[in-house]
Amino acid sequence: MRKQTENTVMHSYPGMVAIVTVTYQGEHNIMAAGWHSYISFEPPIYGVAIGRERYTYQLVKKAGCFAINFLPFEKAELIQQTGVYSGGDVDKFSSSGLGFDQGIQIDAPILHDAYVAYECKTIDLNSYGDHDWFVGDIVQFYKDDERFHNNGLPNFEQLEIPLYLGRSKYAKLDQNSIIETYKIKK
Repeated sequence: MRKQTENTVMHSYPGMVAIVTVTYQGEHNIMAAGWHSYISFEPPIYGVAIGRERYTYQLVKKAGCFAINFLPFEKAELIQQTGVYSGGDVDKFSSSGLGFDQGIQIDAPILHDAYVAYECKTIDLNSYGDHDWFVGDIVQFYKDDERFHNNGLPNFEQLEIPLYLGRSKYAKLDQNSIIETYKIKK
């Protein structure tokens, strides 16, 4: 039974984790971000919350740009590692073995394993509590067409999506997941 509580109740999971990549003065870094969102379709704008104590924070702030990458379920352990280890202590690219190409429009890594990625130029930065919200114009898109149907929905015969549950646990959205279509008549 639901009851009143004085404690913060955080219920934003399960959800997809975005992998934020950045390059600043030749240094590449990567981090997992659970709080992110598409903000506008036209023009395409994306936002991500980054804690000010994170090593990635200063790099993204100084670079003025970042990339958002989405990795398939088989990379869930690496996703978790990028969120646990600090780029100030570990070269996460070397330790993970993740390959990348530099972006076309911005200087940020685009992961080889990403099934979708965005290059973003920072257009706004605002503080909210213990995180700052970086907002970026999406200036370049990447998509692995083989992993999607013509209607834009994921092809779950080709793509398994990791959903972060919290506490280092992930669920797999795949062809065995229950998917319903609801057509509402107006």
